[in-house]
Amino acid sequence: MTQDAIRIAGLKKTYPGGKEALKGIDLAVPAGSVFGLLGPNGAGKSTMINILAGLVLKTAGKVEIWGWDQDANPRQSRAAIGVMPQELNLDPFFTPRGALDVQAGLYGVPKADRRSDEILRMVGLEDKAEAYARTLSGGMRRRLLLAKALVHAPQVLVLDEPTAGVDIELRQMLWENVRKLNRDRGMTIILTTHYLEEAEEMCDEIAIINHGALVARDSTANLLTQLDARTMVIEPESACSAPPDTDAIKVDTRADGTFAFSYRARETSAEAVLEHVRAAGIRIRDVRTEQADLQDVFLSLTRSR
Repeated sequence: MTQDAIRIAGLKKTYPGGKEALKGIDLAVPAGSVFGLLGPNGAGKSTMINILAGLVLKTAGKVEIWGWDQDANPRQSRAAIGVMPQELNLDPFFTPRGALDVQAGLYGVPKADRRSDEILRMVGLEDKAEAYARTLSGGMRRRLLLAKALVHAPQVLVLDEPTAGVDIELRQMLWENVRKLNRDRGMTIILTTHYLEEAEEMCDEIAIINHGALVARDSTANLLTQLDARTMVIEPESACSAPPDTDAIKVDTRADGTFAFSYRARETSAEAVLEHVRAAGIRIRDVRTEQADLQDVFLSLTRSR
């Protein structure tokens, strides 16, 4: 095992017409991690994934997958990675078992080493093994895409928006499989998603890309500590008017009658907020605090760039 599953240095991609999709990305993905790749639409995430998969040629830079240089060892680097694309690109006239056999053949997996039935069972398609892909529901087709990405037992699995538009049951099944692959096989998972709560729950580390540039890369926990924004929510004993804002404390009245006091923890203490409440003559029935979540971090890092 290499220390890093993916190493990217100076990665650039300029499309015909001069559009710069990637502007010199440097990134390392630790082996055995669940790694989130986040960014708004058009940020360059799909371009990076397609370069990793060998579907798009980079303009400049270096890419290593499981220690294999993509330029010097293209076959080995492609064999080390499996990609579950966002698009439902399946041949409608293949059965799931047939699709897996063809995919395994493309990767040179000997028939004796193919695990088609095991993989179909894992993704919940065992009873659909001989059904034509065109008869499968959208959720079943997504399961088949995951199965195809696993036929050659890659060390790195890339999931491009895997749960976009799927129901809760399928989403839970997908994440159960992802956790199992990571836990039991040590497979490195790279995830792109629009569901930030999903990334917050699943990912050990996260990179955020915006306008083709890397704007943040850290553990999920450290990213959440980047924002020192705090909100103290006060429920008054009885209906009353909200106290005024100060330079350090902003006050909002919520629909349920509580007051939300927003402040910066580095500049203002919780005790100072409580003193402001007491000075306004408000008797407190209940109090709680709220901290930033991943969505707050994401918006903070991408809004002004």
